[in-house]
Amino acid sequence: MANTTRTTKTTASEKPISQAKDEIIKEAKRIEEACLFSAKRHFISANFWGGLNYWLGIPAVLLSGVVGVSVFSDFDKTHTISKLSSIFVAGLTSLMTFLNPNQKSSTHQDSGNSYDALLNKVRIFWSIDCWEEKSTEVLTGRLKGISEEKDRLNKTSPQTIGISYFLAKRSIERGEASYTVDNQDLPAN
Repeated sequence: MANTTRTTKTTASEKPISQAKDEIIKEAKRIEEACLFSAKRHFISANFWGGLNYWLGIPAVLLSGVVGVSVFSDFDKTHTISKLSSIFVAGLTSLMTFLNPNQKSSTHQDSGNSYDALLNKVRIFWSIDCWEEKSTEVLTGRLKGISEEKDRLNKTSPQTIGISYFLAKRSIERGEASYTVDNQDLPAN
């Protein structure tokens, strides 16, 4: 039986990675993926609530104008148009007050931006910081801090609309969260 010994050469650009650092990087990538989905979900929810704000607000404003004009016009002597428009305006404005879509849109936008900022932070951590000459204890401590920040965002962010996960997943699968540089081959050193 022949004795074969493998030798692995590493270049300056290829540093060997310890099992601990490998696990740190894997966990950081999990956090990155979770942040990507969370950010997308909140941006989708922000768009939904922002759109709803316009869909309720614009008709309310237009119908208010109709009410004002029809009250003083001769073409609506029985004030049927103004009565019906008043009912719709009251309903729409009550719904807007109850749902508060503008505030919800803003809150989801803020949450999406917070998850996006954490996503950037964790990507820089695993793609750059983990390759510097730092101990696994230092890297583990930083990873725990990032994880705690994600947990805080999970606790303080509003619940997203039901379909947002599926829309976020579809968007990500279509490459809408990808960077062009990630699809390019880097030159060899």
